Amino acid sequence: MAQKFGNFRWVKEGYLDNRTNGIVVGHMTFAGLGLVEVCLSGQFTGEICGQVVRFHNSKFIDDGRALDSLAEFESPQIGQVSLISFDPHPLLSPHPYIEWFSLQKDHYRIELEPGDAHVLSTEEIQGIDEMSHSLLTKLQPLLK
Repeated sequence: MAQKFGNFRWVKEGYLDNRTNGIVVGHMTFAGLGLVEVCLSGQFTGEICGQVVRFHNSKFIDDGRALDSLAEFESPQIGQVSLISFDPHPLLSPHPYIEWFSLQKDHYRIELEPGDAHVLSTEEIQGIDEMSHSLLTKLQPLLK
């Protein structure tokens, strides 16, 4: 097992949907790669459990070197949630934290600034409902 992605400045934005019990689906946009679909077994924790979150990385850098570092990053990303929370550790200030393991046991972690993510409102969710359902239908069978 190796940490394949620790340089979260190359993550631009995305959304993750945990409204289906035990499944997280969504999209993330990366420098050099563009849009990557995500389907993970597991749950968000804390106050965001069962919610939909959107994030925009305030420290994003569109760096040409990203593609070299992310060359082995699989698309779509299929795996298991390690921890997805807005308050990941009692000794640290609350902040959005996204961590998962791929099916190949590669370890990925994204830590964002406190204001970089929010829970979507009912109106905002309507805009991604069809996309989330499509991702769930297409990618959930790959978790097996």
